[in-house]
Parts: sequence; C-alpha cells; structure tokens
Amino acid sequence: MKFERKRLSTMLLTLTGCMHSLCAHADQPAASQTHYPLGSQSSFKGPDNLFTGDVQVDMLFPSHDQAHFSGAYVSFAPGARTAWHTHPAGQHMIVTKGTAVTGTRDGKVIAFTEGETVWCPPDIDHWHGATPWASMQHLVITGSLDGENVTWKEKVTDAEYSAVDSATSRPVFEALSLQQQSMIPIAAYTANGDQASLRAAIVTGLDAGLTINEIKETQTHLYAYTGFPRALNALSTLMAVVNERKANGIDDEEGEQPTAIPAHKNSREVGEQVQTELVGAPVTGPLFDFAPAMNTFLQSHLFGDIFARGVLDYKQRELVTVAALASMEGTESQLGSHIRMATNVGITEPQLTELSTLLSMTLGKAEGSRVEQAVQHVLHADNTEG
Repeated sequence: MKFERKRLSTMLLTLTGCMHSLCAHADQPAASQTHYPLGSQSSFKGPDNLFTGDVQVDMLFPSHDQAHFSGAYVSFAPGARTAWHTHPAGQHMIVTKGTAVTGTRDGKVIAFTEGETVWCPPDIDHWHGATPWASMQHLVITGSLDGENVTWKEKVTDAEYSAVDSATSRPVFEALSLQQQSMIPIAAYTANGDQASLRAAIVTGLDAGLTINEIKETQTHLYAYTGFPRALNALSTLMAVVNERKANGIDDEEGEQPTAIPAHKNSREVGEQVQTELVGAPVTGPLFDFAPAMNTFLQSHLFGDIFARGVLDYKQRELVTVAALASMEGTESQLGSHIRMATNVGITEPQLTELSTLLSMTLGKAEGSRVEQAVQHVLHADNTEG
C-alpha cells in the first residue's frame, strides 16, 4: 500500500510540468535527435491537492539520462496557483501568455509578463500562478537531481496569495463602465474557447451586475463571429455557473427577454436599416457584387435577426464583437470594420483604448495590440499617410 501511494504521488508530478525522471527512463532517447510530436505527451487537469483553482498541464518533453530536465506548458485560470513546493535542481518559468506571479516565504512576490523569465534556485519554498483577474500560461523547465524534481508542501492560503496586490496593480478604467469591462473578457474567452477563464469571467460579470440574459445574449450574438461550437460551449459554461450559484443560494437577475421582429417588417428590411445605421451608409462593394448572397445573409440574419433582438444595445454589441474578433487570428479586416461601426454608434476612442488595455491584461499582448493597431489604422490613417 505504501508503495502504491508513492507511485501515485510520482505520477501526479507530471501534472505540474515537473515529471519525475524515473517516469521517463522507460523510453530512453535514441542516438539521433528525438521528435516529440504535438499532443504526444500527457495533458492533465491539475489535482486539487496540489493547486488552487483551474489549472491545465500539457507536457512537452520528459527528462532522461542525457538531459536532467523536463518541460511543460501550465495554464492557470484567474486566481489559480500552485501549492508551496521546492525543486532540488531549480526551475525556469517563462511566461507565454498573460502575467504570472510567484511568491516566496519571505512574502516577496514577483510579477512577470509575456517573454519574461524567472529562475527559482534549488530548495527555495515558492508558489506560482495567475493574477486574480486574468489567466496566464507559462513554460516551465524543471531540473531533476538524483531522480527527484519537486517536493510538495501545504496549499497557499488566500491571505498568502493576497500579497499579489503589492506586486501587481489592476489599471483604473474610467471610460468603460464596470458592466462593459465585465463583458469584454466574457466575449474574448467565448471566442478563444478558454472555458476555465470564461467561468471566472462569468462569475465576475454576474457579481458586477450583468444579468443572466445579458451574458447569454453576448454568447448568442457571438455565434455569428466565432461559430456555433464556441458559442454553444460558452453557453454551457454559463448554464453550469448559474446553476452552481443558484445551488449556493445566489439568485442572479434574469434580465429582459429578446424582442421579436415587428409584424409589419421582415428580417431583411430591419437588417438593412440596422446595417446602414452601423456602417453610416448603405453597404455596397466588389465583394458583395461578387457574392451578393453574403450581404443578403448579413442583412437578414446578422443585422436583422441578431442585432435587432434587444437585450444588448448597439454599443454593447460592438464592444463584444471587437473583443471577440481581437481574440482570433486572421480577422483584421472585420476588426477594422467593427472599429468603424463602434465609433459610429457612440463608442469613444478612450473606450477602445481601455478595451485594448483590458484585453492585454486579461488575455495577452497580441489581443490588445490588434485593437490598438486597428484603432490607429481606422481612426488615424488620414493623419499618418502623408
């Protein structure tokens, strides 16, 4: 029985990116280079006895006799962190997404962001994880000594974790309301499919006063931009959060219901009117001459059936659309178009700047930079093009 417990403990080390070297010895590398294909190594959810919050671990490569270190990506939802632990041969932590925090027994906390690295020397009690408000991913490269690479200790308390406040500061947003701030990460995580971070963002949004239907409508709206799979997964996460909160005695406000198309109009008529209002002029162009059905679908379904449903106003719909498009790759043209629409319906440049900052803080620099670049191109092109 004692042997089995030790074996289980050793297996759990793989979850942290700190694979025990004995686990790797079963398959020693060949004399030539060794290729580890994407997805060929183990992926796990961090166990509750070693982590607080939602943590996902994706192993990259094991240690072996010629390289006494292993590597893994470890992704933390907002507020998630490891338990206290040490490494007999030390560990490098390189942030690949967001902002990481790591603390030691003396109460010192280091915050480090994308592209930055922290070296933890051997036998230093420490913990690491995400900030309270944003998800984080880091690459860990962990050394082994005499077949050991980690010693786990007790979990980090909320009081110990609160030392993060001294090392990080959440920017003050003045142009966006608290509800608008809450909608942006919900839209972004709906778009990129990060359900653990979406769950945390939904809780924050509900606590900030968003109604269930406002969040539901955000995710329903975004299916037109992210596709049914991402929207359905997001709605499933919302449903689970709402049911869990209800079971815990939290009665969230349902909010207003969507409205129907007026009986004397059809979706195409309403949609053409909405599209013209958002764009600022009737929409024409070579693309729609080439594929006229696309504009028909945009007018009748996107702008008619979806944009005109109520619950969210045009400003809210454009904010969540911009946030979602910025969270996906290859959508620069559409992002620019919706930056224009956002300003046409009253979204200000300071609000777009804060949206960019919020995305950089909660998702990553790339997402925030996409908004910043689109704003510069759309709103300031005339001033920068000679």
